[in-house]
Amino acid sequence: MDIGLMSMALSQGQVKQQASLSVMKKAMGSAEQNADFLNKMVDESQVSKMEQATQPHLGSSIDVKL
Repeated sequence: MDIGLMSMALSQGQVKQQASLSVMKKAMGSAEQNADFLNKMVDESQVSKMEQATQPHLGSSIDVKL
């Protein structure tokens, strides 16, 4: 076997693995940001539900004049 050819193949394999890990890290970071955003939105909606539970008369009617 040619040692130079084996060395190039090993090097290419390492580069592919590093690129794959980099893409995976970016995807995981993006997924984490999405999860944080969803958690924040759920928390905010819970606050508005609690506000409405403590003050149910607010926002239940609309005054319309023509």
